[in-house]
Amino acid sequence: MNLAIIKYNAGNVQSVLYALQRLGVNAKVTDNHKEIAAADKVIFPGVGHASSAMEYLHKTGLDELIVSLQQPVLGICLGLQLLCNFSEEGNTKCLGIFDVEVKKFDESLRDKNAVPVKIPHMGWNNIYNLSSSLMQGIKENSFMYFVHSYYAQLSPQTIATTDYIIPFSAAIHKDNFYGVQFHTEKSAATGEKILSNFINII
Repeated sequence: MNLAIIKYNAGNVQSVLYALQRLGVNAKVTDNHKEIAAADKVIFPGVGHASSAMEYLHKTGLDELIVSLQQPVLGICLGLQLLCNFSEEGNTKCLGIFDVEVKKFDESLRDKNAVPVKIPHMGWNNIYNLSSSLMQGIKENSFMYFVHSYYAQLSPQTIATTDYIIPFSAAIHKDNFYGVQFHTEKSAATGEKILSNFINII
Protein backbone atom coordinates (compact mmCIF):
# COMPACT_ATOMS: atom_id res chain seq x y z
CA MET A 1 0.00 0.00 0.00
CA ASN A 2 1.45 3.30 -1.15
CA LEU A 3 -0.37 5.97 0.85
CA ALA A 4 0.47 9.68 0.70
CA ILE A 5 -0.52 12.35 3.23
CA ILE A 6 -0.49 15.78 1.60
CA LYS A 7 1.92 18.12 3.36
CA TYR A 8 0.89 21.78 3.28
CA ASN A 9 0.71 24.73 5.64
CA ALA A 10 -2.53 23.64 7.31
CA GLY A 11 -1.85 19.95 7.67
CA ASN A 12 -2.55 18.12 10.90
CA VAL A 13 -0.33 15.36 9.64
CA GLN A 14 1.39 13.80 12.65
CA SER A 15 -1.75 12.56 14.42
CA VAL A 16 -3.02 11.07 11.15
CA LEU A 17 0.35 9.42 10.57
CA TYR A 18 0.29 7.87 14.04
CA ALA A 19 -3.28 6.61 13.57
CA LEU A 20 -2.27 4.89 10.33
CA GLN A 21 0.76 3.35 12.03
CA ARG A 22 -1.56 1.87 14.66
CA LEU A 23 -3.37 0.19 11.75
CA GLY A 24 -0.06 -1.17 10.45
CA VAL A 25 0.04 1.22 7.49
CA ASN A 26 3.11 3.28 6.68
CA ALA A 27 2.29 6.52 4.89
CA LYS A 28 4.53 9.16 3.39
CA VAL A 29 4.00 12.81 4.27
CA THR A 30 4.84 14.72 1.10
CA ASP A 31 4.16 17.76 -1.03
CA ASN A 32 5.90 16.21 -4.02
CA HIS A 33 3.47 16.16 -6.95
CA LYS A 34 4.84 12.95 -8.48
CA GLU A 35 4.72 11.06 -5.19
CA ILE A 36 1.15 12.16 -4.50
CA ALA A 37 -0.01 11.33 -8.03
CA ALA A 38 1.61 7.88 -7.84
CA ALA A 39 0.10 6.95 -4.46
CA ASP A 40 -2.59 4.26 -4.19
CA LYS A 41 -4.52 6.39 -1.68
CA VAL A 42 -4.21 10.04 -0.64
CA ILE A 43 -5.19 11.69 2.65
CA PHE A 44 -5.74 15.46 2.71
CA PRO A 45 -5.86 16.52 6.37
CA GLY A 46 -6.06 20.04 7.71
CA VAL A 47 -6.50 22.43 10.59
CA GLY A 48 -6.35 26.19 10.30
CA HIS A 49 -7.79 28.93 8.10
CA ALA A 50 -9.38 28.17 4.72
CA SER A 51 -8.14 31.25 2.89
CA SER A 52 -4.47 30.90 3.89
CA ALA A 53 -4.60 27.18 3.12
CA MET A 54 -6.03 27.80 -0.35
CA GLU A 55 -3.46 30.52 -0.99
CA TYR A 56 -0.70 28.02 -0.26
CA LEU A 57 -2.30 25.36 -2.45
CA HIS A 58 -2.49 27.83 -5.36
CA LYS A 59 1.11 28.91 -4.87
CA THR A 60 2.42 25.35 -4.92
CA GLY A 61 0.12 24.01 -7.64
CA LEU A 62 -1.30 21.45 -5.22
CA ASP A 63 -4.79 22.79 -5.96
CA GLU A 64 -4.66 21.61 -9.58
CA LEU A 65 -3.01 18.35 -8.57
CA ILE A 66 -5.64 17.46 -5.97
CA VAL A 67 -8.62 17.95 -8.30
CA SER A 68 -6.90 15.81 -10.95
CA LEU A 69 -6.37 12.77 -8.69
CA GLN A 70 -8.05 9.56 -9.79
CA GLN A 71 -7.28 7.36 -6.77
CA PRO A 72 -9.31 7.45 -3.53
CA VAL A 73 -8.78 10.74 -1.64
CA LEU A 74 -9.89 11.41 1.95
CA GLY A 75 -10.20 14.98 3.24
CA ILE A 76 -10.22 15.36 7.03
CA CYS A 77 -11.67 18.42 8.85
CA LEU A 78 -10.35 21.48 6.94
CA GLY A 79 -9.45 19.02 4.16
CA LEU A 80 -13.15 18.27 3.69
CA GLN A 81 -14.01 21.98 3.65
CA LEU A 82 -11.35 22.79 1.06
CA LEU A 83 -12.83 20.12 -1.23
CA CYS A 84 -16.12 22.08 -1.31
CA ASN A 85 -17.07 24.97 -3.60
CA PHE A 86 -16.78 27.89 -1.21
CA SER A 87 -16.09 28.67 2.46
CA GLU A 88 -17.38 31.65 4.41
CA GLU A 89 -14.05 31.57 6.25
CA GLY A 90 -12.28 34.42 4.51
CA ASN A 91 -14.85 34.27 1.66
CA THR A 92 -12.71 31.61 0.07
CA LYS A 93 -13.21 29.88 -3.28
CA CYS A 94 -12.21 26.28 -2.66
CA LEU A 95 -11.44 23.27 -4.87
CA GLY A 96 -15.01 22.57 -6.02
CA ILE A 97 -15.01 18.78 -5.83
CA PHE A 98 -18.15 18.74 -3.68
CA ASP A 99 -21.01 20.98 -4.80
CA VAL A 100 -21.44 22.30 -1.27
CA GLU A 101 -20.90 25.58 0.56
CA VAL A 102 -19.16 25.80 3.93
CA LYS A 103 -20.92 28.08 6.42
CA LYS A 104 -20.04 29.45 9.84
CA PHE A 105 -22.10 28.16 12.76
CA ASP A 106 -24.66 30.77 13.77
CA GLU A 107 -25.90 30.37 17.34
CA SER A 108 -29.00 32.44 16.49
CA LEU A 109 -30.23 29.62 14.23
CA ARG A 110 -30.72 27.19 17.10
CA ASP A 111 -34.18 26.30 18.34
CA LYS A 112 -35.25 28.93 20.87
CA ASN A 113 -36.05 26.18 23.37
CA ALA A 114 -32.69 24.49 22.95
CA VAL A 115 -29.78 24.83 25.33
CA PRO A 116 -27.30 27.55 24.27
CA VAL A 117 -24.21 26.19 22.59
CA LYS A 118 -20.63 27.27 22.17
CA ILE A 119 -18.74 27.85 18.95
CA PRO A 120 -16.52 26.13 17.93
CA HIS A 121 -18.29 22.80 17.96
CA MET A 122 -15.81 20.87 20.06
CA GLY A 123 -15.97 17.37 21.47
CA TRP A 124 -17.87 14.13 20.88
CA ASN A 125 -21.05 14.05 18.83
CA ASN A 126 -22.98 11.32 17.06
CA ILE A 127 -23.25 10.64 13.34
CA TYR A 128 -26.31 9.15 11.64
CA ASN A 129 -27.94 8.46 8.25
CA LEU A 130 -24.80 6.58 7.27
CA SER A 131 -24.13 5.38 3.73
CA SER A 132 -21.17 4.66 1.41
CA SER A 133 -18.45 2.04 1.77
CA LEU A 134 -16.56 4.51 3.97
CA MET A 135 -19.15 3.90 6.70
CA GLN A 136 -19.26 0.11 6.35
CA GLY A 137 -19.48 -1.53 9.78
CA ILE A 138 -20.11 1.78 11.58
CA LYS A 139 -23.19 1.79 13.79
CA GLU A 140 -25.82 4.50 13.50
CA ASN A 141 -25.32 7.20 16.15
CA SER A 142 -21.67 6.33 16.72
CA PHE A 143 -19.74 9.14 18.39
CA MET A 144 -16.89 10.97 16.67
CA TYR A 145 -14.61 13.80 17.79
CA PHE A 146 -15.17 17.25 16.26
CA VAL A 147 -13.35 20.59 16.47
CA HIS A 148 -14.65 23.23 14.01
CA SER A 149 -16.43 26.56 13.64
CA TYR A 150 -17.48 26.05 10.00
CA TYR A 151 -19.56 23.24 8.51
CA ALA A 152 -20.46 21.79 5.13
CA GLN A 153 -24.15 22.03 4.36
CA LEU A 154 -26.26 18.95 3.75
CA SER A 155 -26.40 17.81 0.12
CA PRO A 156 -27.09 14.70 -1.98
CA GLN A 157 -23.39 13.90 -1.45
CA THR A 158 -23.79 13.68 2.35
CA ILE A 159 -23.00 10.19 3.68
CA ALA A 160 -23.19 10.99 7.43
CA THR A 161 -25.05 13.72 9.32
CA THR A 162 -24.47 15.39 12.67
CA ASP A 163 -26.60 17.92 14.55
CA TYR A 164 -25.07 20.99 16.14
CA ILE A 165 -27.37 24.00 16.05
CA ILE A 166 -28.54 22.61 12.69
CA PRO A 167 -27.91 19.32 10.85
CA PHE A 168 -24.74 19.37 8.73
CA SER A 169 -22.56 17.02 6.70
CA ALA A 170 -20.33 14.97 8.96
CA ALA A 171 -19.07 13.11 5.88
CA ILE A 172 -19.36 13.51 2.10
CA HIS A 173 -18.60 11.30 -0.90
CA LYS A 174 -18.41 11.95 -4.62
CA ASP A 175 -16.67 9.62 -7.06
CA ASN A 176 -13.16 8.92 -5.70
CA PHE A 177 -13.30 11.78 -3.18
CA TYR A 178 -14.37 11.36 0.44
CA GLY A 179 -14.43 13.90 3.25
CA VAL A 180 -15.05 13.74 7.00
CA GLN A 181 -15.55 16.75 9.25
CA PHE A 182 -14.64 14.85 12.40
CA HIS A 183 -11.11 13.79 13.29
CA THR A 184 -10.85 10.08 12.53
CA GLU A 185 -7.44 9.97 14.20
CA LYS A 186 -8.94 11.25 17.50
CA SER A 187 -12.15 9.21 17.40
CA ALA A 188 -10.94 6.01 19.05
CA ALA A 189 -11.88 2.62 17.54
CA THR A 190 -14.70 4.02 15.39
CA GLY A 191 -12.37 6.56 13.78
CA GLU A 192 -9.78 3.86 13.14
CA LYS A 193 -12.48 1.69 11.51
CA ILE A 194 -13.33 4.53 9.11
CA LEU A 195 -9.64 4.96 8.28
CA SER A 196 -9.41 1.21 7.72
CA ASN A 197 -12.46 1.33 5.44
CA PHE A 198 -10.75 4.05 3.39
CA ILE A 199 -7.55 2.05 3.16
CA ASN A 200 -9.54 -0.94 1.85
CA ILE A 201 -11.56 0.96 -0.77
CA ILE A 202 -10.77 -0.42 -4.21
